[in-house]
Amino acid sequence: MRHDCCDYSGRPIGGAKPKGKFSRMPEVAPRTLTLPHAVFLERATNEPPTSAAVRLGQGAFLVLRLVDLLAPDREPPTSPEVFRYQSAATERYCAELGPLGAEVAHLQGLVRNAQDVYAHQDARLITPALLAYAHYLEDDGHYLEALDVLEALLRVAEWQMRDADWIATALRVGRVNRKLHRFDEAERWYTGAGERAAAIDDGFSVLLARLGHANALQYRGNLAECERTYWSILADARHGGFGQAEALAEHGLGSVLLYRGQPADAVPHLWSAIERYQDPTSRLRTFHDLGLALLSLGDPDGAERALRHVVGSGVSVDHTNNALIELMHCASYRRDRLTFERWRERCEGALPTMAPNMHADFLLKGGIGHARFGNYAKAERLMEEALQIATEHKLHAQEFKIDRIKSGLRECVACQETPTETVLQTPAVREVSASLAALSV
Repeated sequence: MRHDCCDYSGRPIGGAKPKGKFSRMPEVAPRTLTLPHAVFLERATNEPPTSAAVRLGQGAFLVLRLVDLLAPDREPPTSPEVFRYQSAATERYCAELGPLGAEVAHLQGLVRNAQDVYAHQDARLITPALLAYAHYLEDDGHYLEALDVLEALLRVAEWQMRDADWIATALRVGRVNRKLHRFDEAERWYTGAGERAAAIDDGFSVLLARLGHANALQYRGNLAECERTYWSILADARHGGFGQAEALAEHGLGSVLLYRGQPADAVPHLWSAIERYQDPTSRLRTFHDLGLALLSLGDPDGAERALRHVVGSGVSVDHTNNALIELMHCASYRRDRLTFERWRERCEGALPTMAPNMHADFLLKGGIGHARFGNYAKAERLMEEALQIATEHKLHAQEFKIDRIKSGLRECVACQETPTETVLQTPAVREVSASLAALSV
């Protein structure tokens, strides 16, 4: 009988409950968070003081302190002299950062936007820039920082926000909270966004809020209800002609079918999402899930083609890290020790940017790889580390899975065998595999 370590390993679906609006995770930022925006100063914890990351974190701290001066309820109100002085100092610091990448452009743009807001007394002017910066931080895996930016946006501009801007902000807050495994908080924001969208007859945003709830169901582990929800959203998206909502529902449906142990059913939905998505980030995320599905069907060639699309894009640190872990897993599936070690080293280099669930997944799959190469002692040590991380961060489903795999590791006969044939190939899966191969040429 095939042991779980030889199949798809699944995504962690448990998480810590939130401790209040925009609460901080104490294990991530334990020391300096009595100051507003101090989460950005935490970049100095593991970096030299003169490193780009630390300088950018200090710049973000200063820029967001400038944005705070725009809050309508400041007592006493910000005087023109105070704002001009702090604005000039912040602008000078950001100019001195030099060409350090996209984050510098975000920070410099925010300084200009803050100056416009103060000049025109219209807080709505800063909404697009803060949303864009939060999106950038989220894509880069800095979830606490993204949440801090969104908190600043609501504090400064919520009272003047257009409905569409408030809905977009609420959906983003819900999404970031979900990624932090704060599901109650995420669902509260999704509900608020859906209600506001329904009130202004914004059908697309209503569907996005429902998709957010479905994602939370999936991460909580309620897969049956999650699947029913995705089918309902897919039907409504098709009926309303909302193509991007249809793509999101197809992706979600493929994802939940995969986690329910039906990868052959998942593959066509995932490919359909890839064909319908318009933005590259969403397509890459779906390529990642398609790679997992194909590997679980015993097709490492197809899995690697899909995952290399993600790694080669460089679009998102989060997506790249996940793909690196899965490519390492593919190599151990093939019993290719050299390639396994190469991908493992790249994963280790990316550890500082990995969220706890991703770190635990890396250790688990590294342990599975070492077991496949006969090093059971090291495999068990790595899985014990993974279990400690999952326990510490209350990732209950991941904790259960790691413990189950670890306890049966030495009895897994399949770990000692080299796979020689594909486990399952339906006509739909073969068609997707062929399309993926043609795309990779």
